[in-house]
Amino acid sequence: MADSSLKKWYVVRAVSGQENKVKTYIENEINRLQLADHIAQVLVPTEKVVQVRDGKKIAKDKVYFPGYVMIEANLIGEIPHIIKSITGVIGFLGEVKGGDPVPLRLSEVNRMLGKVDELAITADTQNIPFNIGETIKVIDGPFNGFNGTVEKINEDKRKLEVMVKIFGRKTPLELGFMQVEKV
Repeated sequence: MADSSLKKWYVVRAVSGQENKVKTYIENEINRLQLADHIAQVLVPTEKVVQVRDGKKIAKDKVYFPGYVMIEANLIGEIPHIIKSITGVIGFLGEVKGGDPVPLRLSEVNRMLGKVDELAITADTQNIPFNIGETIKVIDGPFNGFNGTVEKINEDKRKLEVMVKIFGRKTPLELGFMQVEKV
């Protein structure tokens, strides 16, 4: 007997270009039918894409997996049927014709959500937490624990060029903002 409170991630196939509409429809239906206990969240993975139009930079959200909406739910009873009957929904991914929706494996979910988090982090470029000449400590990677001096800051890539003393010699390293901290 499976624990009925266990929610898994499923992929809902949606009409391409209508992912956000489908997400809204599903959320409205969940609220209307008071199914929030069974459906934790509906997610459309997007990435920020910067386009230059008329000399202006415009950041747009681009759907990362066109035609797919992720849903964390406990699909019991009528829920799969309710979701399938929502406008713009084609069906669940991985189902055999007439079979049950197949949940994503945890590794797939983490990769997918990791991608979403990564994209959220890269979009947050307005503040540069480091200054040239500042001393930092490496907190990630093979040079974990080493101190260094910020030589260059690459805002676009969110990378720092850091001079680290390794065996008495100064060595330049390229490190991401998340790999270092202020001393």
